[in-house]
Amino acid sequence: MTKEYTFTLKYKLPASETSTDELVDMLYTNGCDDALIGTGLPGQIALEFIREAKNADVAIQSAHQDVLKTLPQAQLIEAAPDYAGLTDIAEIVSVSRQQMRKIYEQADSFPTPLHTGKSVIWHLAEVLDWLKENKDYSFDEQTHEIARASAKLNFTSRNNKTTYTPNNYSKTAKLIGNISYPINVLFSEKSITPSVVEAA
Repeated sequence: MTKEYTFTLKYKLPASETSTDELVDMLYTNGCDDALIGTGLPGQIALEFIREAKNADVAIQSAHQDVLKTLPQAQLIEAAPDYAGLTDIAEIVSVSRQQMRKIYEQADSFPTPLHTGKSVIWHLAEVLDWLKENKDYSFDEQTHEIARASAKLNFTSRNNKTTYTPNNYSKTAKLIGNISYPINVLFSEKSITPSVVEAA
């Protein structure tokens, strides 16, 4: 039995004489016809997938392979949802941002942020793991599953360099920075995910 998984993959594009419109057409032809493709930032592309698969890992990895079939030198910047701020987390578990901030400040065992300062960022999956164990909050388990799969791809990509071969690919793109542009900047008409850069 398959499920539909919604997620976004964002890439830095290699230098090319191919126009953006041609790249989009090539992506649609090569298996990415289940994605909304955004090209709002020069040299970058984002694909919001709604992909059917037996699990989240298969959905994300197959989508990543489909992109690399067309753009073998593209570098993965971010798979989302993964990096999340308090507002993002509060929305997912249906509580106020103030309540989530209170939990973060008062619970010693709350997951350690990836980044602190003007913005506070976590791996979404780690926070949902903690909330599932420590709080009686309900949230979509499919979101939890796709957050784990996104974190896994981001982790692999940070530590390797992505290449594609027809029968076997190595998951090897180097992540460009820990915090990147909000994904919705790449889309002219539709916001894909909220920005994770926010004040604590």
